[in-house]
Amino acid sequence: MTTPPRARAAVGRAVFAALALPAAVGCSGVQTVLDPMGVQAERIARISWVLFVGGSAIFALVMALAGLAVFAPPRWRGWMASRRFAFLGGVALPAATLLALLVWTLGISNALVANTDPRPLRVEIVARQYWWEIRYPDAGPDAVTANELRLPVGREVELTLLSGDVIHSVWIPNLHGKMDMIPGRANVQRLRADRPGVLRGQCTEFCGQQHALMAFWVVSEGPAEFEAWLVRQKAPVPPPADPVAERGMRVFGEAGCGACHAVRGTEWDARIAPDLSRVGSRLSLAAGALPNNRAALAGWIAGAQDIKPGNNMPSYGQALPGEDLLAVSAWLEGLR
Repeated sequence: MTTPPRARAAVGRAVFAALALPAAVGCSGVQTVLDPMGVQAERIARISWVLFVGGSAIFALVMALAGLAVFAPPRWRGWMASRRFAFLGGVALPAATLLALLVWTLGISNALVANTDPRPLRVEIVARQYWWEIRYPDAGPDAVTANELRLPVGREVELTLLSGDVIHSVWIPNLHGKMDMIPGRANVQRLRADRPGVLRGQCTEFCGQQHALMAFWVVSEGPAEFEAWLVRQKAPVPPPADPVAERGMRVFGEAGCGACHAVRGTEWDARIAPDLSRVGSRLSLAAGALPNNRAALAGWIAGAQDIKPGNNMPSYGQALPGEDLLAVSAWLEGLR
């Protein structure tokens, strides 16, 4: 009696699901391949679990055979000295196992780059020393943010990966594998978040002094929430809400911050440094180096080179009085 194809497929899915239960064994987290949140990451996690389980089983078998060879009586282990055993255990079995793994992983690799949606959401990510510029070209030139990637749940996203200076590499372990970002070349990666959550991405190619402090947050949310965020992201910033914020906006201009930063709805439209139009709504500052609050904003403005030496932003601690620092941070915190 043969098993119907549909039943075999169901059994296969059940087996692979059993191999991908990281959350049940304490492997969940915002930056781990063992807690997949999308179909691409699930395929990569499946490979990982097969290798973990298979490698452990082979290690246990080898240790058992080694123990048998050392401690068992000679009459129990004479067969281990035969040529047949050496060929089967040392050549045939490893070759067959590695060949099967190669064929299987090549199939998964092809699936990872397959285009399943003819009209994906297009996102451009530009890596710079040491921050991330993120653009949504389908929404227009004003849909630009920094150090935070927003994704709609359930929709395929096409990431165009670029570099503005040296070689970088982007990695969002819960959603996909690593991919290099090379100056003068555009690499493309497709991924999909299948449930809402907050994840962490990282640069994984040494790119300079602050490579370790070059991270970003990924927020996957419902389509309606994403569209609302995108509309708000493109809109001009509101006017200052109080005299302190008004003073902060004035100091921002007088200190020359607008020569590097853009703030939509104002005269400042530079593209050298991160876009600050909605900086108050982001989860972190300085590419994941600091939490986002008024005190951290003031500290970053005052001592950017102390917090993240080698980045391109100067420290303004000596140039701005404390009242001005607090006013600028209050205004920036209100840009949501």
